[in-house]
Amino acid sequence: MIKKQYFTIPGAKGRSMLMDLTFDDAIKDAPMVIFAHGFKGFKDWGAHNLMAWHFAENGYKFLKFNFSHNGTTIDRPAEIADLVSFSDNTFSVELQDLETVIDFVCGGSAMPPVSTVYLMGHSMGGGICIIKTAEDLRIKKLVTMASISAFRNLWPKEIEVQWRLQGIAYFLNKRTGQQLPLKVAALLDLDKYPARLDIIANAAAIKQPWLIIHGDADPTVPVVHAEELKAANPASELSVVPGADHTFGASQPYTGSTLPPLLLEFCTQAIAFFDKLV
Repeated sequence: MIKKQYFTIPGAKGRSMLMDLTFDDAIKDAPMVIFAHGFKGFKDWGAHNLMAWHFAENGYKFLKFNFSHNGTTIDRPAEIADLVSFSDNTFSVELQDLETVIDFVCGGSAMPPVSTVYLMGHSMGGGICIIKTAEDLRIKKLVTMASISAFRNLWPKEIEVQWRLQGIAYFLNKRTGQQLPLKVAALLDLDKYPARLDIIANAAAIKQPWLIIHGDADPTVPVVHAEELKAANPASELSVVPGADHTFGASQPYTGSTLPPLLLEFCTQAIAFFDKLV
């Protein structure tokens, strides 16, 4: 039977992270897929819950979580309600959060320890997962979904001078109309840790099997990002999905009862990749 469990653990700077685990309780030694959402995203965005269920039906434990500073709260996990925490986010904070989640999964404190851990990240979450996979040999395989190839690609370069002067920049959430604040700490994070936060350099260092999946109709993160990642790591696999946009046909809210066809195609390819014996 497919079941779902919820966990709350402390993330960066003591802020809580809400997680959920979808799994088939008949499969005791199922490998774990940890999913990292993107910028302005959250664990329950769009069709993420349907995706988790699909992976569980195919023999995987699927854990997704809200980054500690993505702007959601424990009481409001599916909306960016805490702009103060959102403004304090950095890439190093998200890397710390992801490491905490991996420690939790592998530690066996609240669930049986998992020996096989895979990462899957969307957009900015893809960049975070690339770095963590290069750093952490506990990760056995990686799938990236419409991943960025550099964090500075998240904003126009011309805003950086004003951002440094004012100490804050605002990013439009087109879906809600919110102007989401991000302090200059995110920019200073890139200045302070240029090697660690270089996605392309980390991509080149990955030794684990890696599948890069990207849509050729992605208006948010153009497919050239995927091509740059593939060029940095020729051993990786690149799959370009015709007609797929940044979310592979999902939207927020998503009211359908089945996965959008292009997102199902993504899941099919990811599961086949995870299934392959190394």
